[in-house]
Amino acid sequence: MEPVRVRLFAAAREAAGTSETTAEVATLGDLLDDLMRRYEDLGPVLTRCSVLLDGTRTTDRATVIPAGGTVDVLPPFAGG
Repeated sequence: MEPVRVRLFAAAREAAGTSETTAEVATLGDLLDDLMRRYEDLGPVLTRCSVLLDGTRTTDRATVIPAGGTVDVLPPFAGG
């Protein structure tokens, strides 16, 4: 299984202490569970985040992540 690239932005990056990581998972749900296990402060932030899989927003935990896929974790933000 090829690792999935995970990019964390803003509050998600701060909670995890890193801007990027990898994971060997099959689905979005597996990935989110893995991230919460590895980064205990990330769990509360993830509940408010949008997730993009290869640039497309998804909320379905059953979504299969393709080999070499990239997942972006984007907390809500405000600004202008």
